[in-house]
Amino acid sequence: MRFAESSETILARLGALRDADAPTHGGHVLSYVYDPGVAELDALAAEAVRMMQPVNGLDPTTFGSVAVLERELIGFTRELLNGDDDVVGTVTSGGTESCLLAVKTARDAWLAAHGAEPGTARPRLVAPVTVHAAFQKAAHYFGLELDLAPVLPSGVVQAAELIARLGDDVALVVVSAPSYPHAGLDPVVEVAAAAETQGIPVHVDACIGGLALPFWPDLPDWDFRVPGVTSISADLHKYGYAPKGASVLLQRGRDRQRLQYFATARWPGYPVVNSTLLGSKSGGPLAAAWAIVHALGREGFAELAAQTREATLALLETIDGIEGLRVVGEPTGPLFSVASDDAVPAERRVDPHVWADAAKGEGWILQTQPGLVQADGSHLPHTTHLTVTPVTASVLDELQPALVRAADAVRGTPRPDISALLGALPPLQGLPDSETAAALLGGFGIGGSGALPDEFAPLIAAIEALPAPLAERLLVELLARLVEPR
Repeated sequence: MRFAESSETILARLGALRDADAPTHGGHVLSYVYDPGVAELDALAAEAVRMMQPVNGLDPTTFGSVAVLERELIGFTRELLNGDDDVVGTVTSGGTESCLLAVKTARDAWLAAHGAEPGTARPRLVAPVTVHAAFQKAAHYFGLELDLAPVLPSGVVQAAELIARLGDDVALVVVSAPSYPHAGLDPVVEVAAAAETQGIPVHVDACIGGLALPFWPDLPDWDFRVPGVTSISADLHKYGYAPKGASVLLQRGRDRQRLQYFATARWPGYPVVNSTLLGSKSGGPLAAAWAIVHALGREGFAELAAQTREATLALLETIDGIEGLRVVGEPTGPLFSVASDDAVPAERRVDPHVWADAAKGEGWILQTQPGLVQADGSHLPHTTHLTVTPVTASVLDELQPALVRAADAVRGTPRPDISALLGALPPLQGLPDSETAAALLGGFGIGGSGALPDEFAPLIAAIEALPAPLAERLLVELLARLVEPR
């Protein structure tokens, strides 16, 4: 067969495109990627993906390897999270799918218990405001009312805030171990105990912490050791070091977990039985995760967690030594967020987003997070997020002074003032159409083709200042135009 382009040409262009990406290895990106710093694991994962490349995970009765790999991954994760034989699970395409399925299961269980059909009742999903946005998506998709409780300035919710919201119309309570924005470990024991007395299930979102916190010292119980914890999500493509996307959703009780499935024999094709939202799916990430788990074992994960913890503590100490910045709360696990220190004079403060832009100039990519006004009127400050991985320990000698230099370079520089841009916004009737949204983005310095700005501090300031529906609409336009044909 004659190809339209040669393999060499195609791969050369792909390589050029990848060269323009943020680096996925070496620890220079402190979000999104989870680098163990072990080249052999990358090679092993790549070979496992190659071997499973043609396999369709849709049907384990045809591809029996899928069932074996999934069974062994579930068994490893269940043991790690202290589940007994009543805990069963599924490998999913990522944390979002795990969270969606946990909510879908809870909704269907609640509807069955109340003799209701989907669309005829709207149960509540109770969680802290710091719960991952995947649960907002789940509530939107599956028709639940989202009831978000405010958190303390530390980023942790008080148990009483969640317990006060419990009632017969609650389908699920979600707590985090830890939360992504501030690395707060929510009060799992207290919330689960109160929920259990009312027969309300509790999901622990441990997507980011599930394979790291089991090796973190001196933590209260947060996993299946806690009575009343009904399900846990834990991502294999985070601190399981597997390629995207692989996650595990564990549920307590087979009958409950079966509600997660979709099955139909009511069409003239093959019987469809799906444990996840996806039908056809690659066996590659599953095989890579399985291979890494077998290569590392519990001891290997513990060793990598120790390296990560060492690096996390070192970076926390670095931030504590930077005048004008502060760590938010008492973070749990290998992540934390940084805010401006309002205890020092304004001219000595460091804005976390301006600092992140300066750190990018030094070659380090940090993640900016907007502030939020909570339902009770209290304000969570805008922050910069850092996720730490094992490889971070090997680059501390470069990273720590770079973070200090970036802070020194911008100390006293205020957050970008976007009041003039906001004042120039035209009157809008409802949300803008695509062309108007593109024009508004242009006013914020973002090209109509979706070109990204060099500095993100002004953009995040605008997102925080705009009404949420408008900010969300502009973000949709930005991302949509990034992938439109040109």
